[in-house]
Amino acid sequence: MNKTDLILAHQSQLSRCHLCPEMIQPVIIGQAVVSEILLIGQAPGDKEGDLGRPFAWTAGKTLFKWFDSIEVIEQGFREQVYMSAVCRCFPGKNPKGGDRVPNKTEIATCAQWINKEIGLLQPKLILPVGKLAISQYLEVNKLVDVIGKKFRTCVNGFDVDIIPLPHPSGASTWHRSSPGKELLEQALVLISAHESWQRLK
Repeated sequence: MNKTDLILAHQSQLSRCHLCPEMIQPVIIGQAVVSEILLIGQAPGDKEGDLGRPFAWTAGKTLFKWFDSIEVIEQGFREQVYMSAVCRCFPGKNPKGGDRVPNKTEIATCAQWINKEIGLLQPKLILPVGKLAISQYLEVNKLVDVIGKKFRTCVNGFDVDIIPLPHPSGASTWHRSSPGKELLEQALVLISAHESWQRLK
């Protein structure tokens, strides 16, 4: 089997996952792209289930505006970057507002899927979006400590560059005000200059 077939087989298995009882189906999966760039979100929102793709609603519009600013439009991004997440199902709403943050058990359970994808893709660049995704690979207390920087680390036995991004949530003002706005711009410059990104254009 070639890599595309292996990814399709993996995604078929992933789509049937029912391991987390509090998570709301369906499993949200990106396109079966053989890519050296891996984008990792937190978890789908409540609209992604109906639309059937990650980052399909408000946060996605903001995210793809960022990538459009460095010359890769949404359609091209989806066709050339593997889109994953810490958790693949909608966690449900938080009674206090916003979406529920996946718990440690759900994160650990879902990690098997992303670990398999890292093994299949052997990415050269990982783009974790938001503090939950970033914290799976880097120690992060505050976003100002990691956004706007590139990190070289070993993930599952593979050397990889990590360029973190803030979460593009409409509820967050971090990326729209200083110093977040400037640090986001620095992160996008680093992504644009990366050799893996240059190959997308």
